[in-house]
Amino acid sequence: MPTQQQTVRHVHQVARPEGFPTAEHFAYVERPLPEPGPGAALVENIYLSVDPYMRELMDEEWELHQPLPFGRAIGRVVASRTPGFAVGDLVTHGEGWSTHALLEPGPGRRVINPPEGVPLSAYLSVLGGTGLTAYVGVRTILDLQPGETVYISSAAGAVGGTAGQIARLLGAARVIGSTGSPAKVEHTIRRLGFHAAFDYHDGPVAELLAKAAPEGIDAALEGVGGDHLEAAIGVTREFGRIAWVGAISQYNNPADPPPAPRNLYAVSDRSIHLRGYQVRHHMHLRPEAEEWLIPHIQAGRISTDETVVEGFDQVVDAFLGVLRGENIGKMLVRIAPG
Repeated sequence: MPTQQQTVRHVHQVARPEGFPTAEHFAYVERPLPEPGPGAALVENIYLSVDPYMRELMDEEWELHQPLPFGRAIGRVVASRTPGFAVGDLVTHGEGWSTHALLEPGPGRRVINPPEGVPLSAYLSVLGGTGLTAYVGVRTILDLQPGETVYISSAAGAVGGTAGQIARLLGAARVIGSTGSPAKVEHTIRRLGFHAAFDYHDGPVAELLAKAAPEGIDAALEGVGGDHLEAAIGVTREFGRIAWVGAISQYNNPADPPPAPRNLYAVSDRSIHLRGYQVRHHMHLRPEAEEWLIPHIQAGRISTDETVVEGFDQVVDAFLGVLRGENIGKMLVRIAPG
């Protein structure tokens, strides 16, 4: 059914942050609701994704005083002038933080039909970019084998939590995670099935990880950088593998990043395979990932771990909450009924 709303609301960035951003760096802007032109459709968004990588976009990628151009979303088609989208279709896209979007069929925009037992929101979490990042990291980059020990940083986050569950299902002998609070440690072990986890605030990460993995690790999925990457290198055995997918620790201080790992020579000395990757280079694996993940979701073997905030007015607060580590699993904002 077409939306009754006659306006579209956007989030704009209005200033560049120095250090941690605040709500004053953003503004909510309202405009008349557009009509789709030939070949396009109007989508009313249901869920919006807020992600740590967006902090990097604030420094130069996002244009000031304009609708933000990046941000994954799920919406329902409410008006269409293209055979690619029918009214009522559920569509995923990446058109940023807004209540509505004008879309033409194309890459990154697709109709979805969640099977029984799979929530719609999963297409922004376990079946979205974060889940694909975890799948690619564990199955393709690390090529994790049964009986191996794996370490995963930011283990209660969207990527880390999914990666740990995948590793467990692949038969890892030991899955170890680092998190940012005692509650997240408990969640990571009890709900996600990690064998061990620690709060990185409890001491030097290298010491905490060495205690959790006294015999070393075979593989690591690392997305924090700095002392977390150094710790992972420190316990990786000869011929081990490290998939490096990000550096959250430096997002808020790009001009003053944490020091590079002081033990980089160990990568050479132990013939460790350290490989960086970004999910955008592996989008062709999405059908394979969904085929593998969906039965596990339906059977309850993989949790669609999510923190859902209600209301479009909460988008900025939800984003800042992700940067403060307030989420467990994927942080989403629900702005319309599903």
